[in-house]
Amino acid sequence: MNELDRKITKIGVVPVVRLNHPERDAVALAEALCEGGVPIAEITFRAAGADTAIQRMKEACPDMILGAGTVTTRDHIDMVIGAGGQFIVTPGYDQDLVDYAKKKKIPIYPGCSTATDYHAALKSGLELIKFFPAEQSGGLAKIKALSAPFPMFRIMPTGGISLKNLGDYMKSPLIAACGGSYMVTSDLIDNQKWDEIKELCIKSRKVVREARETWQK
Repeated sequence: MNELDRKITKIGVVPVVRLNHPERDAVALAEALCEGGVPIAEITFRAAGADTAIQRMKEACPDMILGAGTVTTRDHIDMVIGAGGQFIVTPGYDQDLVDYAKKKKIPIYPGCSTATDYHAALKSGLELIKFFPAEQSGGLAKIKALSAPFPMFRIMPTGGISLKNLGDYMKSPLIAACGGSYMVTSDLIDNQKWDEIKELCIKSRKVVREARETWQK
């Protein structure tokens, strides 16, 4: 894995963020995530201003790992790079976007949920891929099944992840990190519940550490 993959793996959880008011909330959210021990965020293009949010969060917390999700066009990739973003996440496997991201030298984690997706990712030289939508696509059982013909991948499940099942995923050495929005819901962000976000991050890191202890011993 490259250095960014290793950093993401070390943290173990990636908040998937939809920011409805990036000018108002981006900096405070960045601070809450960092204080909670989760200095990383995937800012989705499901809301306008994702690039603005990335730029503001990076300026406020320069050591944060910031990228964008729901990336569906080359223009999105250019916007992320221009804002200082460090990685790209796509909802599905799009060869054009994978090739463009590689050309621009920015890591990309495409959404994969089938053997066909995995095979395409293998041919493109990827090592860490997103498994999406995780719970709806068969969850950890399917991830384990796909690892038989594709043992080279580390996986980032996203979709249906919560504090209740985070530990189940993280107990598998196949899992690099889990993406989730449970610690950054619209209710928490729009109502500026920064202390609650911080606490959920702290709990998430604890779950990750304890789960990994089951196979790192």
